Amino acid sequence: MKDTTLLRTGMIGSVIAALCCATPILVILFGAVGLSAFAGWLDYMVLPALLVFLGITFYALRRRQRTL
Repeated sequence: MKDTTLLRTGMIGSVIAALCCATPILVILFGAVGLSAFAGWLDYMVLPALLVFLGITFYALRRRQRTL
């Protein structure tokens, strides 16, 4: 995968996961579509996703620094 694609994927995923952690976007969305029973499990999905995307971002930055 190209460095820019990897970096872009990590940054976009991190921003989306951070927004969903910090604001009740997913709770409102799940309630609107009738899946509010799953709102209790969101922390178990979103926080690890945030960590994974942050890891991808840091990996891409380190990889980019090595090539420069």
